[in-house]
Amino acid sequence: MTDTISFQTAIRSRTPSNPIGEAAKRIFDFCFALLGLIILSPFFGLLVLLILRDTPGPAFFRGPRVGRGGKTFQILKFRTMFERPETYDGPKVTTQGDPRITPVGRWLRNTKLNELPQLWNVLKGEMSLVGPRPEDPDIAVGWPAEVKDEIFSVRPGITSPASVLYRNEESLLPSSGLMRAYWDTVLPSKMRLDQLYVRNRSFWLDLDVLFWTGVLILLRLGSYQPPEQMLFLGPISRFASRHFNWFVVDVLFTFTAIGLTGLVWRSFGPLDVGWLNSLLFALGFALLFSLTGAVFGVHRVHWSRARAEDAFDLLMAALAATLVAFIVDWGWPPSPLFPPAMILVASGVAFAGFVLVRYRRRILRGAADHWGMRSRRAAATGERVLIVGGGETGQFVASMLSRQRTAGAFHLVGFIDDDLYKQGSRIRGIQVIGQRSDIPEIVKTRDVGILVFAIHNISREERGQLLNICAGTPAQLVMAPDIIGALSAIASLSRESDNRPPEKTAAPTYEVEELPGTGIPPDQVDAWLMQINKFVEAGEVERAQAQIRTLRTLLHYAPRPVEIIRSTVQTKTPSIE
Repeated sequence: MTDTISFQTAIRSRTPSNPIGEAAKRIFDFCFALLGLIILSPFFGLLVLLILRDTPGPAFFRGPRVGRGGKTFQILKFRTMFERPETYDGPKVTTQGDPRITPVGRWLRNTKLNELPQLWNVLKGEMSLVGPRPEDPDIAVGWPAEVKDEIFSVRPGITSPASVLYRNEESLLPSSGLMRAYWDTVLPSKMRLDQLYVRNRSFWLDLDVLFWTGVLILLRLGSYQPPEQMLFLGPISRFASRHFNWFVVDVLFTFTAIGLTGLVWRSFGPLDVGWLNSLLFALGFALLFSLTGAVFGVHRVHWSRARAEDAFDLLMAALAATLVAFIVDWGWPPSPLFPPAMILVASGVAFAGFVLVRYRRRILRGAADHWGMRSRRAAATGERVLIVGGGETGQFVASMLSRQRTAGAFHLVGFIDDDLYKQGSRIRGIQVIGQRSDIPEIVKTRDVGILVFAIHNISREERGQLLNICAGTPAQLVMAPDIIGALSAIASLSRESDNRPPEKTAAPTYEVEELPGTGIPPDQVDAWLMQINKFVEAGEVERAQAQIRTLRTLLHYAPRPVEIIRSTVQTKTPSIE
């Protein structure tokens, strides 16, 4: 056996990313370990007697393991192997049917009861209830440096996601070539799972791992393998993120709403409710709101990505909770606790708080974007872009150019739209600054470098007139793809195919004018040709030649969506060879 290696010099020390969370985790580990040792002490005594009667030797095993920061410590387990020289000279891992394991030790390993004495290591602060399983120093010395750096930054644990998934590790390893199989198959996956735990560790994740440990190991559900994502976002984490956390927030907002409404109400007349009744009412209203919110799907909304209409579900849940609150208050003995008007006002204030806290990121992001847009308008450092068309395609282009990655490279001057009702208005924060006749003047006065053509719901003749106006400016013309139209065409073809009688197998016709054999719409071709013509008229031969080379490449590699659509519709059911 090689000398134990000090890993303190092999890895960089890493300070906890969340000191408060780490302290809370340590307190939880200490209390749980102390309580577990006290409760399980009679059971431990019984196991010690079984081990001593089974084979000669000590009841406990102590062996070196690598802990937090690379420090080695002595792990404590119930002994499961014969106390012989060949036991210590054999492989560092075991396989099913390993002759070194005692009869009682095999039962202890199958039930994982041999790991329970590690509660003492948890109590001492060497281990945690949940964390990467501690590795033998002779094996850990061969880990990649970045893996050591990450996994050894936290305390090792009695259980972990890797130990749950690999709870039957001994049955996965062959008796011959044991260590090679362990290094090649099991260890890389366990290290990956341990790294995922370190990166995503939280109190709720620890509870999920403890839950799966109890269900799968202690209840002996050996055949069931939970999906990997369920280990890192299990039932407890889902409940906490979707229900418990919002319930706590809603209680605080409800109690605040009742308190503020009560203070205002008392300025107009007597109100003797009491803090206890107010708190109970707030808890009850928040519970009602959570229950009705679950019915209306409020807790399934990812509120950082919520739409504006999702607030309607909040409103319905709040109205249902208010109605129940009216009924409970009306039947409160010996008389209603709160005035009905006060309940209505408090419910409105609480609902406003519910909306505010759920949409806080969108509100703050909107304010930041508005301020950033004003700053960018003042600086105007990016390429100046004018979008022709304020419809869905134009708004999509504006949204993409306004993203954080591209906001510094482009400066959105505004929209061009012939709709009179849009003139002077703002669409997604971008001003509509004129009509088609204003394009040349706007390009000139505002130094526009790029014109994005984003109109697809007009006739071919009208499109040609508008493209001529755009091509007559010095700005570069870019055609935005008609994504909505393409999806609508595919959906239409799919509906026609579904409605066709089974005996009719001919593919539906999909009429579209395009450059033959390429699938490229004519408006895109017109834009390219106009751009080349503009370069030629200006005497910029090199730019025209570069544009031709680009066009030749695009035509060579152009997709053929019409043929793909036709073949897809025609062969609705894939063939299996």
